[in-house]
Amino acid sequence: MNRDWIATARTLNQALPYLQRYAGATVVIKLGGHAMGSDDAMDEFARDVVLMRQVGVNPVIVHGGGPMINAMLERLDIKSEFVNGKRVTDAATMEVVEMVLSGLVNKRIVQAINRQGGRAVGLSGKDASLITCLQTDATLGFVGTPDQVNPGLLTDLGEKNIIPVIAPLGAGRDGETFNINGDTAAGAIAAALRADRLLLLTDVSGVKNAQGEVLTELTAAQIRSLTADGVIAGGMIPKTETALQAIENGVRAAVILDGRAPNACLLELFTEHGAGSIIRLG
Repeated sequence: MNRDWIATARTLNQALPYLQRYAGATVVIKLGGHAMGSDDAMDEFARDVVLMRQVGVNPVIVHGGGPMINAMLERLDIKSEFVNGKRVTDAATMEVVEMVLSGLVNKRIVQAINRQGGRAVGLSGKDASLITCLQTDATLGFVGTPDQVNPGLLTDLGEKNIIPVIAPLGAGRDGETFNINGDTAAGAIAAALRADRLLLLTDVSGVKNAQGEVLTELTAAQIRSLTADGVIAGGMIPKTETALQAIENGVRAAVILDGRAPNACLLELFTEHGAGSIIRLG
């Protein structure tokens, strides 16, 4: 008998306790980076999501789209201003952001999942009053921070075996449209759903210690200590902050994992060793 077949069968056999563990669980996945960069990576991610749904997991996808927004702004010759390194989202820029996130990017992900046999529906935080925002900083324009999340629609879709794919946009109380950081939106949605897991897909292998080694398990206290010591720095800070806020608001655990790794979500959920840095309260 072919050794590869035997290894595959053994892997499936060993996955049984984890399949049982996550049956009925809600898992919020922030999709960005490499997994959105190529058709092959997108198709692989979509297959993983459909498999998760097939074995009883309720996946909720939240996506970014910064590179696609940048490309469209450049194509339309819309110049951006920056304050302290952050893009000012004026009215013209916001129109492009919504067009790209809710249109081009969102529907590409929906289509990829449906092509693999899933039932995905594209949404933004503006649909069914999913995310109501406050303006983050007046100097940044239409950039919002989630103030209230109404997850009823997501719960209804999950009960019908439909996979929500959410663009990180929100509505202001006066009818404005706000752009939300994708990680922040995913964390807020995960907290509102009391999700079992928040998976933040990145282009790094996880949270590292001072020696550059990936830390597979971390507590909130360890995250704060590593940040204070300057070990967690740069772009990892907002991701760990999102993870901490999520677990402090009801998410059982958050995982920062490498979206470049094949089948990263499946490895994290259904294997003993996982695929990144899991963060729990303590």
